[in-house]
Amino acid sequence: MPSIRILKNFIAITRHKSVAAAAREIGLTAAAAGHQLQQLESDIGVELFDRTKRSLVLNNQGRTLIEPIQEIIARYESLSSNINSELSGTIILGALVSTLMGAFGKTLNELKQRYPELEIKLIAGLSSNFLDQVIESNIDAAIVTESPYTLPQNVQWTELYSEPMILIYPGTHAKGKFINKNAINSLPFIRFERNTWTGHLVNQTIRVNKLTIKEGMELNSVEAIIELVRQGLGYSIVPKLANIAWASDRQLQIQELPGKTIYRKVGLLERRKHGRQNITQAIKQHFLSNLPKRV
Repeated sequence: MPSIRILKNFIAITRHKSVAAAAREIGLTAAAAGHQLQQLESDIGVELFDRTKRSLVLNNQGRTLIEPIQEIIARYESLSSNINSELSGTIILGALVSTLMGAFGKTLNELKQRYPELEIKLIAGLSSNFLDQVIESNIDAAIVTESPYTLPQNVQWTELYSEPMILIYPGTHAKGKFINKNAINSLPFIRFERNTWTGHLVNQTIRVNKLTIKEGMELNSVEAIIELVRQGLGYSIVPKLANIAWASDRQLQIQELPGKTIYRKVGLLERRKHGRQNITQAIKQHFLSNLPKRV
């Protein structure tokens, strides 16, 4: 029977699609991680990856084992939780970088302090990319914006908090001159990547408020957009992240939108059944009991 370490090694390899990267995560040499994978395949009698000289691709046999192996690991790690009545073990969460700067980052830290035996591994990325990773069991859950599309039936999304979409513009021009709010239309619009879930909210905000914009740059990072606006290179529409001191930032100004306020809803995306539901349930309860619905 393969050991828990060997099973964890397999899950890490499926997530990273690389033996070397998985080995770095779990504290093994690449040779040791490769040997453990070979031992697992030998124990169960099938190859789990299609191998070439340059790639390692999970095959159908390997894909069918991901969820059962994750269940075994979760049950093993929950043994101490059952004894101590506290959460422990490891959960792999996808998260938007902007959520770490918002309400999620603070709450995650509070959760970790409350459950010191709980290990939380974070992977940064985009909401749309995390959906595939959750479905394929490469990650346990993800903190993402609400999908503009209907989700598959085997996953669920629970709203945790929301952030109003706001219009931001520089406090001063790139040449050091003060920017009047009536003159922002002369600046280029710095847009969040339009084919992302947050990008859809930007489009909705522009449409609902009947804004006329002059297209400039397009980025997939809220943080980078805010910094470019600070430098006077344009204006933008972004979610009002909770952990930014908007009122005291002299390089930024906020203008109220003329019409309806659109909210970016942030929530937890997970499969309807998985081995880390005790942890995701605790995350949801912690958010919902400590955060207001409107930020």
